[in-house]
Amino acid sequence: MNRTCTCCFTGHRDLPPSEIETIQKSLRQQVETAIHDGYRHFLCGMANGADLLFAQVVAELKSQYLITLEAAIPYQARLQSNNPVFRQLLPACDIIKVHSPIYHGGCYQKRNRYMVEHSSRIIAVYNGEEQGGTHATLQYARQQNLSLFIIPCTK
Repeated sequence: MNRTCTCCFTGHRDLPPSEIETIQKSLRQQVETAIHDGYRHFLCGMANGADLLFAQVVAELKSQYLITLEAAIPYQARLQSNNPVFRQLLPACDIIKVHSPIYHGGCYQKRNRYMVEHSSRIIAVYNGEEQGGTHATLQYARQQNLSLFIIPCTK
């Protein structure tokens, strides 16, 4: 896929339940804005929480727009997740790329770097924590000069 028309996502796994509806609405607005700006390919790490909310939005919008969804899976066994939302969304993905045959300490970072290196825009659900995968992915996206669109949430 062409990096200039690819948008990736990062976000937290644990979201405040009282904010989920607002986050979903904001994600839909950001994805539709990206589509109107010419983005056609969306990359998602498919982790529980915000990633799956993002994937749901993109999957729903596929019925209205000519867009694709790519699942960037950190390790092979993740495909066996028993999360019903994950199981429902996986068939909606046009591409499924597994980044490691087995789990290892750096497999999530490898997946996150892949998403950033293959995108020109990133949408994030971010609570401001200065540690963890979401923070590291946003730092790397800044270093790579991606357009950043952050949806704030509380810790």
